[in-house]
Amino acid sequence: MSDFDFEALSQTQIEQFSSAAGVALSRAEWEALNQEQIRLFRANGGMIAEGQFQGTPTLLLTTIGARSGTTYVSPLGYTRDGNRYVVAASKLGAPKHPGWFHNVLANPHVSVEAGSERFEAEAAVAQGPERDRLWESHTAFWPNIAEYQRHTTRVIPIVLLEPLLK
Repeated sequence: MSDFDFEALSQTQIEQFSSAAGVALSRAEWEALNQEQIRLFRANGGMIAEGQFQGTPTLLLTTIGARSGTTYVSPLGYTRDGNRYVVAASKLGAPKHPGWFHNVLANPHVSVEAGSERFEAEAAVAQGPERDRLWESHTAFWPNIAEYQRHTTRVIPIVLLEPLLK
């Protein structure tokens, strides 16, 4: 699985990646931003190599729409917990959960692209003490997530992506 060098990121890169300005984006603007990040990720072998997200640990999460059955791809920042990938359903502190979160609740079997690897995974929402532990480690790396939590009344879910054995 992808071994991103989290230590190599500068605080400036993390702050640029985590700008809260995105909360005010329209649905069309979100979609355009996501499509650009997906394009950059795939064009550069699983790494975003230019723009404000340059060098950040990013994965592409493919989900099946909870209502539509349509396939959706979402670029997400991540950390690791052993072999599992950890993502936060922050939507930059917006009042509602991101669409991908509703999709994994309905259809937890997902596909993940991390670095140059592609694999199937099972998504699960972390609960209780495990969620607390993962929240601490995730927000230590991505402090913006804790800031997003302060700006919303919803609890930002932590989602684990566990690779399935082949």
